[in-house]
Amino acid sequence: TRPTTTTTRATTTVPSGPRSRISNSLEMEFVYIQPGSFMMGSPENEPGRDSDEKQHRVKISKGFYMQTTEVTQGQWKAVMGSNPPKLYFKNCGSNCPVERVSWNDVQEFIKKLNRKEGTDKYRLPTEAEWEYAARAGSDTTYCFGDNESELSQYAWYGANSESSTHPVGQLKSNDWGLYDMHGNVWEWCGDWYGDYPSGSVTDPRGSSTGSRRVLRGGGWGYDAGFCRSAYRNHDSPGNRRNNLGFRLALSPGQ
Repeated sequence: TRPTTTTTRATTTVPSGPRSRISNSLEMEFVYIQPGSFMMGSPENEPGRDSDEKQHRVKISKGFYMQTTEVTQGQWKAVMGSNPPKLYFKNCGSNCPVERVSWNDVQEFIKKLNRKEGTDKYRLPTEAEWEYAARAGSDTTYCFGDNESELSQYAWYGANSESSTHPVGQLKSNDWGLYDMHGNVWEWCGDWYGDYPSGSVTDPRGSSTGSRRVLRGGGWGYDAGFCRSAYRNHDSPGNRRNNLGFRLALSPGQ
């Protein structure tokens, strides 16, 4: 169901019960994602499908909050004191997604943000949480359906980005109020990249070890097929690129 638009501020504590939306002292907005189950991966007849997208049923047993946009340059600077030294699209503005941040850099950001907000609940989403939230109840190629011609209404990607990132939240959101889940910058997830399980799973967290972390969502320089809800990418956790960013998840308080 589509979340309502009521916003609750959460600065030092996270609500123990689900609220539709919360925001913190940096004006990061989060929407509550209800628990549920979905088919993760893609059907064998989906155009552009890769072999690592084997469909399997996933249960998300606990609700969580998902940031409505990618973390911006302004938000990064507010936490870290400055933007990445080699920020590629610095002229794009403070409301553009931060990029050239490695997975390891993001962990440092999360540690500082948690300290700043007086909590330990900010984190990266798992890969399963990310796809569940991106699909927003859909079982189609994209959150809005299968028609690639509609993608430019939801995503900055190779066909419309003019080789640049864009300010977050300018295009249409998915049905759960999340923006830029397709396109703009690739988004780091918490998991190590690895093969999917063969059967149904609950709250998967990926491989226990690995050398590459999961990236999702596609980016400003990529074709539509890379922006599919099921598409999986991965990179070394130390790499910084001008198309790599992230959004945060937030666990409800205990």
